Amino acid sequence: MNRSILNIEIQEFINKHIDSNPSELLLKGLPFENVDPKLIIEQIEAKKRCQKKLSTWFHSENIYYPNKLNIEQTSSEVTAKYKSSLTTGDTIIDLTGGFGVDAYYFSKQAKEVTHCEINTELSELVAHNFKALNVSNINCVSDNGIETLKRINKPFDWIYIDPSRRDHSKQKVFLLSDCEPNIKTYKNVFLKYSKNVMIKTSPLLDLTATLLDLDNVKEIHIVAVNNEVKELLWILERDFNDNTIVKTINLTKTGNQHFDFKFKDESFSKETYSSPLTYLFEPNAAILKSGGFNSISEILSIDKLHKHSHLYTSDTLVDFPGRQFKIEKILPYNKKIISKERITKANITTRNFPMPVSDIRKKLKIKDGGSIYLFFTTDYEDAKIVLVCSKI
Repeated sequence: MNRSILNIEIQEFINKHIDSNPSELLLKGLPFENVDPKLIIEQIEAKKRCQKKLSTWFHSENIYYPNKLNIEQTSSEVTAKYKSSLTTGDTIIDLTGGFGVDAYYFSKQAKEVTHCEINTELSELVAHNFKALNVSNINCVSDNGIETLKRINKPFDWIYIDPSRRDHSKQKVFLLSDCEPNIKTYKNVFLKYSKNVMIKTSPLLDLTATLLDLDNVKEIHIVAVNNEVKELLWILERDFNDNTIVKTINLTKTGNQHFDFKFKDESFSKETYSSPLTYLFEPNAAILKSGGFNSISEILSIDKLHKHSHLYTSDTLVDFPGRQFKIEKILPYNKKIISKERITKANITTRNFPMPVSDIRKKLKIKDGGSIYLFFTTDYEDAKIVLVCSKI
């Protein structure tokens, strides 16, 4: 950590050139003799990446940024805030602290947070940033998180771990057994020191397969932001041996969408089917990841169009965790019939349909956009249909 970066002149230069082209800046040359220009460029690039993802850091003074990879791997503020809302108690230890975003939000819930980071330089700059952010209840430890846990040798109210999803060659991995540390190896160690353990994993993990690898999973939180799944959170509770609850959450600017169901109940839930009715419902990304397609039909008392279409319909407008539409027309998939509607511009979605959107647009000469929404799908009688809808 080169503290010269924090000099007023350099900080002003970074802020002034936050939107500049880094290559052009290097070609022109930087007006600082005692600091490697590449280091300043790295600060500009890293801070720029924080503009939307980490607004608190971006808008605070004297923040020291790590390399771009650390920024890429860190939680966003919106997901970190959500994680912190799941915790209670006085003490939390973050075993893989990284840039410290999760620890920062945990500190707003707990009296004492321990931030473990094996990278000495990263741990040093995170400790500096916490001071710049006026946070005083986080203890930064530059050491292996598991070894720190054993050395402290006392219970914590919560243990949080976000295992590294990069192998020794810096290639991305996502299976629990490939991550570092190996959760399967140390799970019992975690539960020895805390009744509550939260594990963040890749959204690519298969829920069923991972539940076979992990015991004591009380909850799975599928966290989407603006309809893109960002994280899977596995909540382990010591001695828990019951039906895991799957909690889907889609965090949006206009409000949050929730839907919960019990994992083992999904295979016993009774879905119902019907032709398209008055309203059409499209599940958000978190629900699509959860696989709770029968549960949502049964719990919300709405019908599916087809077993594999994952679109729902009802004559009643329900509070649905996803997009809601009014069905204006139901058309068979027939070029001549569709052409008679004279639709030249529409938003197109396919669900359980054999043709991609790009080919549909080309075939029917429909441009993207406008207020009309077309769903190309298959009904429960296996007929290909087009639903002409308006968004609610």
